[in-house]
Amino acid sequence: MTITLHKNDLPAGISFGDSVAVDTETLGLSLTRDPLCLVQLSAGDGHAHLVQMDRSSYDCPNLKALLGDPSVQKIFHFARFDVAMVQKYLGVVMTPLYCTKIASKLVRTYTDRHGLKDLTRELIGKDMSKQQQSSDWGADTLSQAQQAYAASDVLYLHQLRDKLNIMLEREGRMEMAQACFDFLPNRCALDLAGWADTDIFAHS
Repeated sequence: MTITLHKNDLPAGISFGDSVAVDTETLGLSLTRDPLCLVQLSAGDGHAHLVQMDRSSYDCPNLKALLGDPSVQKIFHFARFDVAMVQKYLGVVMTPLYCTKIASKLVRTYTDRHGLKDLTRELIGKDMSKQQQSSDWGADTLSQAQQAYAASDVLYLHQLRDKLNIMLEREGRMEMAQACFDFLPNRCALDLAGWADTDIFAHS
């Protein structure tokens, strides 16, 4: 694993191919209160790029161009939160999307454990540390432990996608999964508009 930390933006000229694993770190877990602090990226090649945000402006044209590129699939675990944060702070509506948590819930119906750590351990035999999950991501300087934790959240997403796609195809649920992925930007827009805790499809 190699990690490169970038300040404020992704340098020009970095290519991630036709798909990029993406994750975010924020000051907390509230869409309305907590700012976006870090965006992590990987091409699935064992290298992670961490972009530490300039929270005074969020001026990062290269990162925005990548995330907004419709020819590049963006792979997440629990995309709903990260996609909403990117929509809010970077003004980018990302498509196409893939969410390993949604895919897991559609095919790993034999368990209720759909966290990234559980998924990574079962499907690709890797153990992840979650020690830095509760951490000050707004700090000016990120520790080596924080950087390693942040990188780990994107390094395996390509492999997980490939494993889950085999299961989705086997169970005949790929089309259903794709429909869920396609709806994610709209679900995030609802979250940001105040319907995060309301099931608008429910009877009552």
